Amino acid sequence: MIVCLDTNIIIYNVEGDAIWEPKVDHRMQELLISRNNLATSDATRLECLVGPIRSGNAVILSDYQTFFSSSGIQMLPVTVSVWERAAQIRANFKFQAMDSVHLATAIEYGCGLFLTNDIQLARCTLIPVEVMK
Repeated sequence: MIVCLDTNIIIYNVEGDAIWEPKVDHRMQELLISRNNLATSDATRLECLVGPIRSGNAVILSDYQTFFSSSGIQMLPVTVSVWERAAQIRANFKFQAMDSVHLATAIEYGCGLFLTNDIQLARCTLIPVEVMK
């Protein structure tokens, strides 16, 4: 199964959030041990890179580049079909635009799970959504 990671999951992992990073790392390891593949969208890359670019933090920026180019993460392009599905999701569930893009990407690429820390996204009935606790 392909598990699509939301932006917040990657931020916790890469930036080493004191509370969430150990939980996220543990869950990601469980998924990998169970032979799942981890993926995320090009839109997630955009969201993750804004903070370190804005602050000029070259170390964190490099950490993100390493994460996104690692062999353990499949990068999913945002295609025309993703944009169209995102519009449907946004219209039907009233999510923010980027949240709709993330979910649409996961759905269009046949991911079996979307891993997030955003409880609002659990309202999406088009894909199983796991909210980290």
